[in-house]
Amino acid sequence: MPDIIQLLPDHVANQIAAGEVVQRPASVVKELLENAIDAGASSIKLIIKDAGKQLVQVIDNGKGMSQTDARLSFERHATSKITKAEDLFNLNTKGFRGEALASIAAIAHVDLKTKQENQELGTLIKIEGSSLVSQENISHPIGTSVAVKNLFYNIPARRNFLKSNSVETRHIVNEFQRVALAHPNISFSFYHNENEIYNLISSNLRQRIVAVFGKKTNEKLVPINESTDVLEISGFVAKPEYAKKKRGEQFFFVNDRFIKNAYLNHAVSSAFESLLSNGYHPTYFLFLKVPTKSIDINIHPTKTEIKFDDEKTLYAILRSTIKHSLGQYNVAPILDFNRSASFDTPYEFKDKKTVTPRVEVDPNFNPFKTEEQKSIRFPFKREKEATWESLYTGLDIKNIEVEVETVNTSLFNEEKTSTKTYQVHHKYIVSSIKSGIVYINQYLAHQRILYEEFLENITVKEATSQQLLFPLEISFNKSDIELIKEIKEDLESIGFVFDKILDDTIVIKGMPITIVESQISMIIEQLLEDIKNDIPNASFSQLDMMAKSLAKSLAIKTGSKLSLKEQEELVNKLFLCKQPDLSPFGKKTFVTINLDEIDKKFSN
Repeated sequence: MPDIIQLLPDHVANQIAAGEVVQRPASVVKELLENAIDAGASSIKLIIKDAGKQLVQVIDNGKGMSQTDARLSFERHATSKITKAEDLFNLNTKGFRGEALASIAAIAHVDLKTKQENQELGTLIKIEGSSLVSQENISHPIGTSVAVKNLFYNIPARRNFLKSNSVETRHIVNEFQRVALAHPNISFSFYHNENEIYNLISSNLRQRIVAVFGKKTNEKLVPINESTDVLEISGFVAKPEYAKKKRGEQFFFVNDRFIKNAYLNHAVSSAFESLLSNGYHPTYFLFLKVPTKSIDINIHPTKTEIKFDDEKTLYAILRSTIKHSLGQYNVAPILDFNRSASFDTPYEFKDKKTVTPRVEVDPNFNPFKTEEQKSIRFPFKREKEATWESLYTGLDIKNIEVEVETVNTSLFNEEKTSTKTYQVHHKYIVSSIKSGIVYINQYLAHQRILYEEFLENITVKEATSQQLLFPLEISFNKSDIELIKEIKEDLESIGFVFDKILDDTIVIKGMPITIVESQISMIIEQLLEDIKNDIPNASFSQLDMMAKSLAKSLAIKTGSKLSLKEQEELVNKLFLCKQPDLSPFGKKTFVTINLDEIDKKFSN
């Protein structure tokens, strides 16, 4: 038989590798930012157009590359980070495989400009689909600029799998935040469609967290610091009252590399045991320093998963360290109920020496120099004022007849109506119908009612707003602020009225009449999360998603007790809907059981 095994061409092999390394534009952002950090840059600029589909460009002021290195960097497995297999267990750089640039160049148009300090001219290399188009000398500042254009231009199927611009932008922002948090000593800037999203100056970790997630984050943070022989832990956790239902703000860094680890995440959650409500997750920014020989990074193409040689020890140290810090800063409840925490020495002052306070006395002060106020005395005794009873003194009112109109007491008594509905386990409403019994899920039914009401208000009617007595300020990070600006008109069509939108704060002076003021922050956060994950590009679909999100947030929750009148109103409104049988998310709102089915239950 003829031989059938053959070597794949380089461009095909690169495209296969690209499928693992470059999953979406955010993957390109991650690889290029990490290369810039490995190059020793102190300032990095990220430029994005069309959610990275049209352009991803990273400009740094690192050490740059020589002409030979610039060309060689696009070859597979060409790297300056390691030289032998043993180096994999002593990694101090972000990259080490030598696959990123080769994979990116196989599926995009890449322009690389670079110059070293000792060179007079820099190098420009243009590559399209792994093919070198041109190489020339140019004038360029010290450092490197990599521009990746038309991502997946030669793999249209992969390009079609990309999500909407909002979703892809969210992934890019996530990658940028992870790299920026891991390196607060480096200044970063981020531009999307020529709009500045972030401009982060070199700072410490706390200042970097506040710059990324907003000014209000500062008051939420509790410091974490611990050093042992096997592990050093530093960073911050947020106070329990600021926990969120979404998992967005949870960051683990091992040797300044962002990782995902469910086991260590469980250690943090268990440290907050009994401090968080059910369904809420703690916010944390934790940095772990471990010996490089005790971890294996080379187990996943994205390098976000790490294997530890002793995870159980790390779990125990991490959990106890967080519980200790929560106790030090009086976040966790005190076990001694007879002792007041207000008398405790603040943790940051426990090692400071006490100093006797200086007391200054004014020798010229005389408290008796001031004139005494003369007391005011009335020259006569006030008579007691007459009361209304004195008007009737001396009158004989025993024989006075008063004409009284007969009052129909039925006007003041509520008419007793026959109960047609029953609430079961504070979850279902049971009502009888001609053919049998109907069981209604109150949460899903109310979702359908609110969804159609919101959709009608948005698309047909003019939204009704209620004015707030005092404008409400809500803090968001800059990426969320940009999203709010994009959907501002749609939010106003629902009934929100904005006073102003700042860099990290929105000021609301009016809200829809169906919303309670205390719910505004939660509703907008949930709405932004739904939009980031699910929103398509179509304008109507965006409005539809808003109506669904608001309905889900405001619907009567399972476990809420309803009065008889509320039950009947919910049932009546449900069956006036255009599609009463399904919730906005496609779940059944009610189930009917015919009399025949009930009879069969008793016939057996």
